[in-house]
Amino acid sequence: MEVSAEAEFCDHCGARVGAIQQVPWWHVHRRLYNWTLAWAYHPSSSVALFLMSFSASSFFPIPPDILLMTLVLGNRRKWIRYAVICTVASVSGAVLGFCIGWLAWQAVQNIFFNYVPGFTPEVFDEVCLLYEQYNFWIIFAAGFSPIPFKVATITAGVFGTGPEVVQPGLFFIWFLIAAIISRSIRFFLVAGLMRLSGPKITPFIEKYFNLLTLLFTILLIGGFVILRYVL
Repeated sequence: MEVSAEAEFCDHCGARVGAIQQVPWWHVHRRLYNWTLAWAYHPSSSVALFLMSFSASSFFPIPPDILLMTLVLGNRRKWIRYAVICTVASVSGAVLGFCIGWLAWQAVQNIFFNYVPGFTPEVFDEVCLLYEQYNFWIIFAAGFSPIPFKVATITAGVFGTGPEVVQPGLFFIWFLIAAIISRSIRFFLVAGLMRLSGPKITPFIEKYFNLLTLLFTILLIGGFVILRYVL
């Protein structure tokens, strides 16, 4: 069993967020969630939020929304600050993802396919097809939808510097603009909702975590289906 992190957030209202629950060792997704959540109780939580948001745009499997929500619940007066940190870090990570696809994809693709959850050849090929149809617009959808942002950023680097694109420089500029707008919308929306809802939403997340994980997976698959066959 995992050792729980008994901790409380003391926001300016004195509200208690709660403790990290113990889970069996085989609940890998929950253990990774708990590890992410534990950073909210660390003195370097803002640094952790930046690094997590940055890495989630290229290789880290857990979206930074989990830590963002917890930090905002802990100190709701800083919700704008946390949303800005998340946005700046995520867009910076998107640039890194683009560079990986542009400069190093042939050398590192097997590492991503074998070790990054959700980054499969099938998903990569699907996103490549979406770029062929919708160009850089796909980054808007990936920026605030269940589509893994890391797949979109790396694929953008592969596609945007390929022979299909006449002006790679212009493609990158629009890619960057799309990333800034979409990630800003997502993180400010998440932080704003946490600011309004307060800590009362935390027990709901804890109680229905497995169901929410299942629903997220369904949304992920459905997002690809909608983009591929409806738009």
